[in-house]
Amino acid sequence: MLRFFQLNQQGRHRDGHDRPLKTAQPSARGAQAGLTLVELIVTVTILGILASAAVPIARFKVQRDKERELRYELWQMRDAIDHYKDAADKGAFMTKLDSQGYPPDLEELVKGVDVQSKKVKFLRKIPIDPMTGKAEWGLRSMQDDADSDSYGGQGVFDVYSKSEGTALDGTKYKDW
Repeated sequence: MLRFFQLNQQGRHRDGHDRPLKTAQPSARGAQAGLTLVELIVTVTILGILASAAVPIARFKVQRDKERELRYELWQMRDAIDHYKDAADKGAFMTKLDSQGYPPDLEELVKGVDVQSKKVKFLRKIPIDPMTGKAEWGLRSMQDDADSDSYGGQGVFDVYSKSEGTALDGTKYKDW
């Protein structure tokens, strides 16, 4: 059975033997258990620097993703216009004489045309411009100048973004 010894006022155990008293000394692990204020400030400063470097990288990634989406949407609409033109040139359906076989508007690509008693659609829907957030696109006809912002209305030859923003490569989105 264990015995519990009590100390008297002279620092001796109750049984009268002189044994060194054990005092509470901090162990090596106990002294290193916490962080000093300087260590904490340095850690927070380093984390702040790393976080501030990550913000521009994240912003550029978002812009790159939007630019990639814009290129895809433009490609998709231009491809639909080309397919419409090819079908019109082959005589699959009738078009206006002054349109040169191009669709009158983007809605025509979505609604479709009747080809041999069945409806042929060239686009599922008019995509949303990722730069403006709207399904509004600039249109050009064959008769319009290449850098014109106005649409003549004879037939949609090309589409472009109405955004006035500048891409990461320095070009204007409306020039894509």
